[in-house]
Amino acid sequence: RAFVNLRLKPNKDILNELINKANRLNRENYSVTSLKGLDVEIEKATVVLNDPEAIKEEVEKAVADLTKVLAGLEINSNNPAIDNDMNKPIETMKVGDTTVSIKTGDTVSMIYPLLGLVIAFLGFYGSKKRKDTYN
Repeated sequence: RAFVNLRLKPNKDILNELINKANRLNRENYSVTSLKGLDVEIEKATVVLNDPEAIKEEVEKAVADLTKVLAGLEINSNNPAIDNDMNKPIETMKVGDTTVSIKTGDTVSMIYPLLGLVIAFLGFYGSKKRKDTYN
């Protein structure tokens, strides 16, 4: 009986991140009618998020519905949509996009890994050379 009651709990991380993103939106940048639809979907998604018995299909539907509403937000013509941090237009989500990426602003320089390889090679070459002179 315990085996029958066992089931995998769905991952709700994407749903949680979408809800947080929707709650962080600058509401002045969007039309009132589109925000009403967003509020309804946020409420539905929050119910699914807080439901410990929610199944995978419910979570996926909530993610899809919230993503669709976020992509369909109408920009208020009086206020252009500007991101407060970067002072550039806000990137909107595309329908069906469930990936959540975090912009860190980090850049990778290839100098350090290459320098590490050179140092490792020189150390290996030096130890090999030392080994050959003692033999």
